[in-house]
Amino acid sequence: MEKRTNSPFPHRDRPILALVGLLLVIGTALFAWSDRQHDWRYYQYQFRQLVAEKYGAEKASQVPAGIQQHWIADLGRADRCITCHQATAWKGFESAEEPWRTHPAVPLKNHPVEKFGCTSCHGGQGWAIDSDAAHGQVAHWEEPLLSASLGEAYSLAAKKSALVEMNCNHCHRYDRETPGMDEINLAKKLVAEKGCRACHVINGRGGTIGPDLTTVGDKAPEQYDYSRLSGQKTAFAWHVAHLKDPRALVEDTVMPNFHLTTREAQALAMLILSWRREELPAAYLAGAPRTDSRTVAEAEQERGLESGPGAWFVKTGCFVCHSIQALGVKSPAQIGPDLSTAVEDVQRRFGRTVDDFLREPTGTMSVVLSRQIILTPEQKAVAVEKLREAFREYQRQKQEGAAPANQGGAGH
Repeated sequence: MEKRTNSPFPHRDRPILALVGLLLVIGTALFAWSDRQHDWRYYQYQFRQLVAEKYGAEKASQVPAGIQQHWIADLGRADRCITCHQATAWKGFESAEEPWRTHPAVPLKNHPVEKFGCTSCHGGQGWAIDSDAAHGQVAHWEEPLLSASLGEAYSLAAKKSALVEMNCNHCHRYDRETPGMDEINLAKKLVAEKGCRACHVINGRGGTIGPDLTTVGDKAPEQYDYSRLSGQKTAFAWHVAHLKDPRALVEDTVMPNFHLTTREAQALAMLILSWRREELPAAYLAGAPRTDSRTVAEAEQERGLESGPGAWFVKTGCFVCHSIQALGVKSPAQIGPDLSTAVEDVQRRFGRTVDDFLREPTGTMSVVLSRQIILTPEQKAVAVEKLREAFREYQRQKQEGAAPANQGGAGH
């Protein structure tokens, strides 16, 4: 008679179950071991030691343990940076090394961590818990920590931690000037002084000769042509090189060389990369207009240009590069020579009459008149008459001793 067993499993299944159980035990042990290797445990241990040395064991016992997180519902961000950077709100560690250093108090006064988080300003991957991943030093993560070390890698001419201003400008985009943002403030000033809007639309306002820059910061790094760029192959490096010498990177560009310093080019590159499509709650833009509006003086100046004696040059776009001061038109960029004396300048420089030159232009003007400002033969005839009118006015003012100085500029 066959002997029965009370075991619910046949004898042949027991080795398999034993193996599965062993693997589960090994897996649990490996998980526990790997979890102990996270660097945040070391950072928390060290911070408790620092607190104990400075304030005593009782105070050290109040330091939170384990994963710490700020959930910023308005921004949809989960920032775990304070898991390692526990000294952020503690006083007394202002001169300590990172990540045990107290955060400067002034920025936090208006930007509390509980409302803004950390990565909205500093960049990085907020939900990560290991240093490399949290700092964005991993594949397919395009928002690295905007730290001083990255500033050193980019050879910033200004303060090495200034890269963080790119993220600050997401909220302060429409400010004319923002305290503490020296490089972005410089860049905004340059945009106005160099007349960038004469060719580019920025924040919904400007010319159309160049590309719209309103959301250029969203352009993926892979979309840039780095074939003519030496050194680092990054979007930041590309913009710096392009701003310092446009034709070195884009051979057929009509963008002029403004002879910017390294700091100016880097500041403008930071501003350009900050122009991104960001959906921010109204509370984060409190007090700021949602548009880059003109001042009263700027609006009056534009109306005067569009209705004055030099209005034709304004409406056709010639004034983007050229002043016609005899007719009261001042170019925002002042790239080319003043057209007040173009009638005699063209004859002197090219040995051709101005109407002949407009029929068959050379140099930069051949590019401009074939791509940006396309005139019909009838319009070119009007252009010749307008240039002669400007020259007659220049001669009249000269006889009366009131003629404007002829600005040389870059010859076309």
